[in-house]
Amino acid sequence: MQDERKMPADFFWGNSVSSMQTEGAWNVGGKGKSVYDVREATANSSDWKVAIDEYHRYEEDLDLMKEMHFNMYRIQVSWSRCNPTGDGEFSSEGFAFYDRLIDAMLARKITPMICLYHFDMPLNLAKKENGFLSRKTQHAFVRFAKKVIDHFADRVKYWITFNEHNLYFQEEVFNISGYLTGEKTVAEMYQIFHHTMVAHAEIDEYLHANYPKLLLGGMLAYEEVYPATAKPNDVFAARTIQEFMNNNLYDAFATGHYSNEVMHFIEKHKINSDFLPEDMNVISKMHADFLAFSYYRTDVVNADKIPKGTPPNNYLAFGVESNRFLETNEWNWTIDPLGFRNVITKIYNRYHLPVFPIENGIGLREHWDGVNQIEDDVRIKYHHDHIKAMKDSIFIDGVKVLGYLGWGLIDIPSSHGDMEKRYGAVYVDRTNHDLKELKRIPKKSFNWFKSILEKNGDEL
Repeated sequence: MQDERKMPADFFWGNSVSSMQTEGAWNVGGKGKSVYDVREATANSSDWKVAIDEYHRYEEDLDLMKEMHFNMYRIQVSWSRCNPTGDGEFSSEGFAFYDRLIDAMLARKITPMICLYHFDMPLNLAKKENGFLSRKTQHAFVRFAKKVIDHFADRVKYWITFNEHNLYFQEEVFNISGYLTGEKTVAEMYQIFHHTMVAHAEIDEYLHANYPKLLLGGMLAYEEVYPATAKPNDVFAARTIQEFMNNNLYDAFATGHYSNEVMHFIEKHKINSDFLPEDMNVISKMHADFLAFSYYRTDVVNADKIPKGTPPNNYLAFGVESNRFLETNEWNWTIDPLGFRNVITKIYNRYHLPVFPIENGIGLREHWDGVNQIEDDVRIKYHHDHIKAMKDSIFIDGVKVLGYLGWGLIDIPSSHGDMEKRYGAVYVDRTNHDLKELKRIPKKSFNWFKSILEKNGDEL
């Protein structure tokens, strides 16, 4: 049986990050300001000026990844580092940094994947255009994306446009799209979402027309939602969330059309989504090469808690409940490996495209005493169980999976700037307010990854 579960030789194992959570160097190398660069530290979060200083320490971090036998690193090319104002002149110094970073990956036989946008809107476009609420920002982003693709097409095969694209179709959109002023209306949500989808479609068309050997995927933050009970209204609410938050985007990425249910909802409620006649032409041409997603937890919805008239995009804001059958971490994120398998298999069965989980992990509060190794057995068990569940989807369910990328496997600040919520197999010695020396210290999970990936995960 062991021989029957041998992983493909070209399977990707690796790490996934964003630029604002890793690079630091906020005011060097010609970088312009992003919306994150001006956010101040709070009692429970850091500012974004240093992060883990990977801008200056990437050689060390890549050596650690190589030692763990990682063969892929998903990075973000920062828009404001490569184009300081977002819509002005490009910075050769900014591109030179990513040249060095990507060349250093390739020298270590680590395959790069590029994400083009991960929440850090150039500050100029946030102030001038209110971020992706404006079509001008959409056009500026496509211009930036084409420049990045042209520059790195000879070295980078795997691409995604927006990190966790379905977050732009829920309340979180107002925190990640460069939106600074307004009433945060449903219409604005739908407009921003649609602008980003059209941008993705334009980038999809450009990449496939000019670089047919490159592969582009659509990415979601995939949270499987279970009904709280067998009551039909709970089951219906869970299904509706699935349609709006997941199927709507994957349908567009894979088949070139939005969900019929979503389009009917827009028409029935007279939502101005800024849908222009020519948009459908470019959207209809989309054809993803793979479907990517992040996975951290599953949710439960109780339909009785959802106020009447709430758009499905906001169901979970009201109806979410704890799952009494699952363990959680300190932040009440459930640990659900079977949910992971279910998501992988469900995506493949519906779309018949390669599936790629490019973020997975568990946040834990950890402290290094300066001497002893951090014993992060909970993290080891988390990854062990999720990798095994993924292998079940491959060898039992018959799914084509491209790889498995952990999130922030060298510690980084969380998406809300909290350095105390750590995902890494390598401890970075800093706190929210004390940078210390940013020393990298392997945890117990570092040696676990090193051991299992030496044999391509076959022994799990």
